[in-house]
Amino acid sequence: MATSQSGSNGHAPPTGALLPHRRRKKIIVAMTGATGAILGIKTLLALRQLNVETHLITSKWADSTLKYETDYTTQAVRALADHVHSNHDMSAPVASGSYRVDGMIIIPCSMKTLAAISSGYCDDLISRAADVMLKERKRLVLATRECPLSGIHIKNMATVTQNGGIIFPPVPAFYTRPSCIDDIVAHTVGRILDLFDLDSEEFERWQGFQKE
Repeated sequence: MATSQSGSNGHAPPTGALLPHRRRKKIIVAMTGATGAILGIKTLLALRQLNVETHLITSKWADSTLKYETDYTTQAVRALADHVHSNHDMSAPVASGSYRVDGMIIIPCSMKTLAAISSGYCDDLISRAADVMLKERKRLVLATRECPLSGIHIKNMATVTQNGGIIFPPVPAFYTRPSCIDDIVAHTVGRILDLFDLDSEEFERWQGFQKE
């Protein structure tokens, strides 16, 4: 006897009854003017593949860096996201803690954006959305891009970390013996998505030293 339509009491659910469903994850992706625009692009592509709803915010300088570093147009990148918000729109849904999202990734994250988040100076949507993540105790990951680091940079990173954020500099891993830039990018993006319990399945994981 078929039982796939039966409830926990052994009876079929009433006609028209709503079956429980899993809410689709929502993640904010912000791109700033730091070098590494391809990291943000690949993050959007990976999240789309994983059926995660994305809310994209790009800064003015992110659009400039995008044109300089990649062959993607601003329009093409925006088309990768489910929703796009202007960095000047402080009335956007993601500016409020009452709007439910599962976290935020700023990739790449400039030192200016880091400083704004560290000090709580929310004069644009990227810094405001990040501030919301911290106050709502949601996952916030900053792929900070700068080298070398000054004491001010390190202090700002420590402040964000102490308040619940995660600093994730896109440092390449060489144990996978990457053969191209795409391999390095895929590893960085995959490790960041691990922090949200999402598996991109697009990079090689460490399996220990292999015996010869």
